Amino acid sequence: MCKFCPPIDDFDIFKELKDQNFFESQESIIALCTHLQDLMKTIEDLDENQLKNEFFKVLQISLWGNKCDLSLSGGKTISQKINLINSLEDLKPFILVNDMEHLWSLLSNCKKKRGKASITRVDIVLDNSGFELVTDLVLADLLLSSKLATEIHFYGKTIPWFVSDTTLHDFNWVIEQLKHSNHKWVSKCGVDWENHIRMGRWVYLDHMFWTLPHEFSAMPHVAPDLYATLQKAHLILFKGDLNYRKLTGDRRWEFTIPFHEALNGFHPAPICSIRTLKAEVQVGLQPGQGEQLTASVPNWLTIGKYGIFQFDGPL
Repeated sequence: MCKFCPPIDDFDIFKELKDQNFFESQESIIALCTHLQDLMKTIEDLDENQLKNEFFKVLQISLWGNKCDLSLSGGKTISQKINLINSLEDLKPFILVNDMEHLWSLLSNCKKKRGKASITRVDIVLDNSGFELVTDLVLADLLLSSKLATEIHFYGKTIPWFVSDTTLHDFNWVIEQLKHSNHKWVSKCGVDWENHIRMGRWVYLDHMFWTLPHEFSAMPHVAPDLYATLQKAHLILFKGDLNYRKLTGDRRWEFTIPFHEALNGFHPAPICSIRTLKAEVQVGLQPGQGEQLTASVPNWLTIGKYGIFQFDGPL
């Protein structure tokens, strides 16, 4: 082996772009971490309705964080430079499928029925690093702090993938950057999140299946170990567009085909897709909804302007 040739098995060709996205989103990250830390001061005192509203708010932040996708821009940086928290009301009309109530119902019921020794596990299949990952970590922190969940499992990619997809290095790097921030609330988030990992409340996992070409309905046969792991979750959140394409087999479904049917037998646990639309596949719409959008915004399926919370599973 050439002593002048360093090994490249851990080289990430997209790292510079991912780091740039993170650093250019600093103002939004500060606003988000400040919002979370303010919420933590009062979370024990919130009544059920107030907690539900805060849960919905953080879910929507995670949804719109999915706009920051370098694969959509051909690698050109798409950072988050506006304060999402102040924009949520204006963005609500662009949520085409909104099953947030189902998520609340499922997790609040788990919380009410949970015994002292039992756990509620939420799995998050990650998409992009940078700002979107921060929004996902904020959501995960809220789930723990509100006791809607007791354990979070994150799934990332084993190799650099689709430009900005999260790897283990990205996951650890983002938390380390936050921890060493000179902003006290950003730093507090980094310290808290590192502690969640150390205490086993947050678990990062990866599996080669996530970078294989199979649709997810093939998982029980191709990766039965991963499928068995997912079956232990109370809820699985699939972030982003590529995960949606693999959930639905990337087929040209009619817009009104039920999500349950498009999953083609992939039902390891209750699931929810949280995505902004960047690919020509969408199911579970109301009759005429897709046609109306096509007439008014011809490229609505691919521009990342619209989003969904699409749930499948028993409540």
